[in-house]
Amino acid sequence: MDELIKRAANDLVGAKYAIALTGAGISTESGIHDFRGPDGIWTKDPEAEMRAYEAYGRLRANPKAFWEETLNMPSLLGDLTQVKPNRGHLALAQLEKTGIIKCVITQNIDNLHETAGSQRVIDYHGNHFKLRCMRCNTRYFIEEYDLNQLRETNTLPPRCRSCDGVLKLDVVYFQEPIPGDIVAQSLEEVEKCDVMLICGTSAVVYPFANLPRIARDKIGVTIIEVNGEPTPLTDEGVSDYLILGKTGEILPAIVSAVEELRK
Repeated sequence: MDELIKRAANDLVGAKYAIALTGAGISTESGIHDFRGPDGIWTKDPEAEMRAYEAYGRLRANPKAFWEETLNMPSLLGDLTQVKPNRGHLALAQLEKTGIIKCVITQNIDNLHETAGSQRVIDYHGNHFKLRCMRCNTRYFIEEYDLNQLRETNTLPPRCRSCDGVLKLDVVYFQEPIPGDIVAQSLEEVEKCDVMLICGTSAVVYPFANLPRIARDKIGVTIIEVNGEPTPLTDEGVSDYLILGKTGEILPAIVSAVEELRK
């Protein structure tokens, strides 16, 4: 493993434009449950998964009723305001601070990369702490709206201040397309990168899982996986090599190796 960590550090230091892709594996180390793992939310509660698949249709059919239901139900992920970034998040923020990582594209909705200090984050599946207009994609921090007051005054759903469209949580629901601006930004980053560091994703949720494959089709791109187990990217030869282990242990070790190389 030590040799692979040194190899990753060398690849990152030599990169002109390195980016990171992250998935649930980096956030489970902060205590956030995943959805489909052995202890996953939907594994334990299949009915919750069924409701999740129906959510976007219910929202479009009756935004007011959907918002009333949402505000009356606890979050499946618990109180994310109490969750702290772990050493993996902090390591990626440090790699960005030193100029190596140019952008993080994450599947996670927990805002932990931003909390850790990463400045350039693309929330591919949205952000639990934001609202997004269903018409124009304008985003607002959730605290900009008093949702409970809107409920009490019977004025749900919240409305966009730019176009008066219906606001939803920025989180991307099943059956809902990835917002066009997010798709464009992500593809632009993938096209620019010459090193891709993939951290804690099973690489089975599409279209996010296409991003490494798009990078693989480019000439001269190095793709590094940091995961607790092999993924389809490993099996299909999409990644150049896999470092097996927890992101909260491997990524800080890569940061240390990078610092040694830069002395």
